[in-house]
Amino acid sequence: MIYCAVLDLLNTVKVQTIIGPDTFIGSELLGSISDKAKVPIFSFAGKSLREYPYLFQINHDEISIGKSIVALVEYYKWRDVIFLHEDADHGTDILKIMFESFQDKNIRITYRCSISSSANNEQIIEELHELMKFHTTVIIVDLSPSLASKIFLYAKILGMMSKDYAWIMTQKTIDVLQSRKFKVIESLQGALGFRPYIPASRKLHYFTKRWNKKFSRDVPMLAIWAYDTIWALAESAERVQFLKNGSLLLNEILKIRFKGMSGDFRLSERKLITNVFEIVNAVDLREKKVGYWTLSKGIRKTHLSLNDVVPDSGIGVEDVIWSGGSTTNPKGWILPMSNGKKIRIGVRTGLRFKFFVDAVYHNQTNVTTATGFAVDVFKHCIQALPYEVPYEFIPFANGSYDKLIEKVYNKEIDGVLGDVTILANRSKLVDFTATYTDLGLGTLAKIKKKDIWIFLKPLDLNLWLTFSAFIILTGFVIWVMESINQEYKSLPSHGIGTILWLILLTIFSAQKEKLSSNLSRFVMFTWLIVVLILITSYTATLTSLLTVEQFELASKGGIVGFHGGSFFGGVTVSNLNFTDSKQRSYYSYEDYDDALTKGGKNGGADAIVDEVPYIKMFLGRYSSDYAMVSSEPTTSGFAFIFAKGLPQLVADMSGEIAKIREDGTLRNLEKKWYETEFPVLPQDSFAMPKTLSLERFGGLFVISGISSGLALMISVIYLIRAKLEIHNIISLVAGRDLMTIVRYLFHSNVIHR
Repeated sequence: MIYCAVLDLLNTVKVQTIIGPDTFIGSELLGSISDKAKVPIFSFAGKSLREYPYLFQINHDEISIGKSIVALVEYYKWRDVIFLHEDADHGTDILKIMFESFQDKNIRITYRCSISSSANNEQIIEELHELMKFHTTVIIVDLSPSLASKIFLYAKILGMMSKDYAWIMTQKTIDVLQSRKFKVIESLQGALGFRPYIPASRKLHYFTKRWNKKFSRDVPMLAIWAYDTIWALAESAERVQFLKNGSLLLNEILKIRFKGMSGDFRLSERKLITNVFEIVNAVDLREKKVGYWTLSKGIRKTHLSLNDVVPDSGIGVEDVIWSGGSTTNPKGWILPMSNGKKIRIGVRTGLRFKFFVDAVYHNQTNVTTATGFAVDVFKHCIQALPYEVPYEFIPFANGSYDKLIEKVYNKEIDGVLGDVTILANRSKLVDFTATYTDLGLGTLAKIKKKDIWIFLKPLDLNLWLTFSAFIILTGFVIWVMESINQEYKSLPSHGIGTILWLILLTIFSAQKEKLSSNLSRFVMFTWLIVVLILITSYTATLTSLLTVEQFELASKGGIVGFHGGSFFGGVTVSNLNFTDSKQRSYYSYEDYDDALTKGGKNGGADAIVDEVPYIKMFLGRYSSDYAMVSSEPTTSGFAFIFAKGLPQLVADMSGEIAKIREDGTLRNLEKKWYETEFPVLPQDSFAMPKTLSLERFGGLFVISGISSGLALMISVIYLIRAKLEIHNIISLVAGRDLMTIVRYLFHSNVIHR
């Protein structure tokens, strides 16, 4: 019908321009006609079509409206939204723009609801019931005013216009506020909406006055745009002498710019430029301006001019009256409370590892109380949330945590509190918060008694023998060089005593005897470096050996125990290559203590493999005789469990766990329940250091040997040069043997070097 009417106008009336369709379908139909006829068409639909150069969009820019809504959602720190749109506008880009804009800000569109413009009341109610299943309470409405009025009426009946909900209307929907129906206006009280900003002017005042007098209602935005469009077309026509030339008229329209009722009227890429939106709040059966959005400054309390010259009063919006008359900002989601009042948190009773959670059900009062480290962390975090989360503990005397997780998945309870390990298969059924404990599995062992010969273990036999030999060799070299001195003309018996004395002096570096030869001092200095390095390495190795001896269960065939009530039930221990006969399960800290005290040979265990939090709790009570000798980050620690569909609660609880970890509160709770500090070996000591071998220190002995040899050689050379005269050398060589020469040298005066 529209198509035929336009053809009649073009062929019969010979119109040169058309101001018309306010629907996307109408614009699409006329786009091809305008292109062929070279006749500009001004559309009030929400999108311009680039393939039709004669088609103009006189409406809000969808990219700008998308950015403005995202900015508002981000301002209130909402993380999930529901998008409600009209399926008749399947060609519009608003949905794609919303998705991209929200994705850039890490905001999730939980559900996208498409409602037909011809939907009846039953269909609308059915769609609203579907929305309520997602527990997200931030709803963005992009519907025509007529359809939006039905949505708000039934939303109020279903309780969706309460204080927990935030309704945001796009510019397309905002005109529903001008409805003449009291029930419609009453139903949408508390909703927020965006409309293009129109500055106050005398022209607008008189136009509004005449409009109200004739139609008894507020001026719609389309009427103001239509008014400015006609003025723009009139000015363009005045500049073109031949109206039949559509190309000339098109060029003039593209260049037009003037101050209209809607503000600065100008077109860019055949679209009306809209960079400022005002945010209105439906309250007291009227509209209240609570803020503005600009492309350059975002959400502001007061309007900024386009050149940002006018000072503003700060970021944000004025106080908003939300649905239900509340002045508290909605948190963006509601809890799926099965009983209508409290979320149900499952806890296990009768646990023997009770220091994490110890729950007791009281028959007389029908109330379950719980204490423990996990309970304290849970209460501290949930009480610190910026909103109230009422809860109650539901006791479970039988069953594992896997059974409780199934109950959460089946909506029988809403969460689980306890020493629950984060596992990949569990994450498919429920949501975990951040962990509140250490990660991984550890090995617990009893500290063995001291070995009386342990002081010999740091060095192997070859190193001990070499070290002893070099003590004697170095002492002998020093004695030889010093005995050449005239102050050391002692008998052979005294020479042996000097060697023994030097052995002690070089080890303890406490010699009081002064060496007269510089070469002797050089040899002593080199040897002291060797001794210092060896003693330092010896001390470090001996310290580690005294802390705990090397623990090698697999090679020695030891017995390993594990937590009988834990999730791995021996599976993780099996990966350590222990046979079933070498594995034993235990169910309390008392069992751990008894098993490790007995040892594997006496019906107990040589070590216990368990999660690190359990071991730390055990060591807090039995720290004097035990130590955690190793750990591996193979598990993800303990966390709280909530049903899927509560991402906001899970994220906020995780945030509170991070806060108490950073400010030291979690550490204080650990001290409270762990009671004492406990011995945990450093990570680099989990594999005990091996005995120091000669291969590691061979270079030191080579250096020491070369130094001693060179010093002795130099000393002999100096002696020969100083004491042998040429005629003595000739006579000695001619008539005497080698022993005579040696005696002569050693009974001559020494030279001092």
